[in-house]
Amino acid sequence: MATPFKIIPNQPPPLVPLPGAHPRPDWLRVKFFGGERYQDLKRIMRTLDLHTVCESARCPNMGECWDHGTATFMILGDICTRACGFCAVPSGKPVGPPDEEEPMRVAEAVARMGLRHAVVTSVNRDDQPDGGAHIFARTIEEIRRRVPDCKVEVLIPDFRGDWNALNEVLRVRPDVLNHNTETVPRLYRQVRKGALYERSLELLRRAKETHPDVPTKTGLMLGLGEEKDEVLATIADLAKQGTDILTLGQYLQPTRDHLPIVRYVHPDEFAEFKILGEAMGFKHVEAGPLVRSSYHAFEQTESAGK
Repeated sequence: MATPFKIIPNQPPPLVPLPGAHPRPDWLRVKFFGGERYQDLKRIMRTLDLHTVCESARCPNMGECWDHGTATFMILGDICTRACGFCAVPSGKPVGPPDEEEPMRVAEAVARMGLRHAVVTSVNRDDQPDGGAHIFARTIEEIRRRVPDCKVEVLIPDFRGDWNALNEVLRVRPDVLNHNTETVPRLYRQVRKGALYERSLELLRRAKETHPDVPTKTGLMLGLGEEKDEVLATIADLAKQGTDILTLGQYLQPTRDHLPIVRYVHPDEFAEFKILGEAMGFKHVEAGPLVRSSYHAFEQTESAGK
């Protein structure tokens, strides 16, 4: 398979899949759910002109989660200003500013679905002065106004290190503040365009220092070429920031134009990382081939004591 990106001087060489990495192993098969609940949720999303990262990122758990009435709302439009090598969300230049009415529509969807735990994420909006932080804050407020008993988890971008934007989200005290680290430091230039490993660590640290009562959460994808000692070092770095919840899952290549899968990580390895992560101080570690940031999010929050 041809390498889907150019080699840039002074950057690490492109990731190359190992021989025999394909086809997908039997233990990574996904059962698709498409029942009545799934169809109802899909109608709600289309009626309210909302986006979900479940669809845009081609999440393997979409059928299961939707069939159980849960979804991760994606705000600030469906065009991302970055083009990360792992992500299936369309990238480019967004047309116009964020939709100021979107928070109300998300709250309406949460009410119609009867959710107890809503997850809200976004595309990157580096074109906006605050990165869209005020839309995150208003979405949390609107959900709580419509459904007071619903817990709200947000999965935020790094806001390019604008800590005022981070504070705007924390001001309304989400029930969980999630920011994914995604990969080990060595692979950052290839995997996370426009992001910095140190910036992600600082975001998690600042969130915990300024709002210690708000659980923090982060996640890593495995199978992009990282070594075991790199994963453990990264997990240790994240634990040092006081992060409460860690998710570990297998990277799955969305299309042939995205970064290749270097290897499939066996479930036994995920189980080992879970034990080691919890020993480092995380309150909860969710680890497995199909684990994603919002997979079993409600249970993660409950086990972390929120």
